[in-house]
Amino acid sequence: MLTQVHPVLFHIGSILIPAYGASAAVGVLLALLLAQRTARMAGLNPAQVWNLCIVSLFAALLGQRLLLIVLNWSDLRSHPSWMLGLAMIHHPLLAVAGAFMGLGAAALVIRRQKMPFWTTVDVLAAPLTLGLAFEQLGALLAGSGYGTETTVRWAVIYTSPLAARWSGTPLGIALHPVQAYAALAFLTLSIFLLVWLPERRRQGDLAGLWLMGTGVAVYITELVRDPIGRGSLLRGALDGPQAAAVLLVLAGALVLLERKATGKPDKESAVTNPGTAHQGTKNEAEHG
Repeated sequence: MLTQVHPVLFHIGSILIPAYGASAAVGVLLALLLAQRTARMAGLNPAQVWNLCIVSLFAALLGQRLLLIVLNWSDLRSHPSWMLGLAMIHHPLLAVAGAFMGLGAAALVIRRQKMPFWTTVDVLAAPLTLGLAFEQLGALLAGSGYGTETTVRWAVIYTSPLAARWSGTPLGIALHPVQAYAALAFLTLSIFLLVWLPERRRQGDLAGLWLMGTGVAVYITELVRDPIGRGSLLRGALDGPQAAAVLLVLAGALVLLERKATGKPDKESAVTNPGTAHQGTKNEAEHG
């Protein structure tokens, strides 16, 4: 069993370097670098994709921090120094708030910069999934979103009081390393999307596959994740993340069906690959 898992990587004087934050930061950096590569693969401007990612990231972080401030305003007024500890708090509700803020900011940037929507989403699919993999790795180290009790040999046992204080993690109990399961699932999905990007037949195919793959990964891992604080629907048949996972799978299926139903290349294809479109017109003229 894995027992040496700690929410703090190291100290710099009185400053704590949290494992969750450090892992998430590495994931963000790698995702940004990968987004530059996928942008070139799809024929998009890497600078525009970089700006889109930065704006979305800051919007997501801002949304999460503002929600925490609103929910804890009375305590923060009495103890302003607690503001520094907000970065240590993780909760599914924060993830939802960050996701909505990030998606809203991304939509505004795409529209303002007149970027091809489906191609842009395809470009971001693999990098976003890679970032989620590192986020879950950080959650494993921090004890956030911990699993249910188990007797499997690869169980994780938390012993740090900080894990209990920051995430409510039970100490001294063998738990499923569900965060590791999720990280592996997201990493596998990211590699698949990266390989499939140049092979896709229609713009938006990767968007649909990302939605479905992410939904499946979330739903399955929630089966062995502790349900405390994750909501309950249909008399306990589903928790909040599982309900969101079902919606993601349905949305992904609709995207794939809609792209397939068109039966012809998207207008975006001609925009992102003008040379190909011109060559096709030339060939038609020669054989006409």
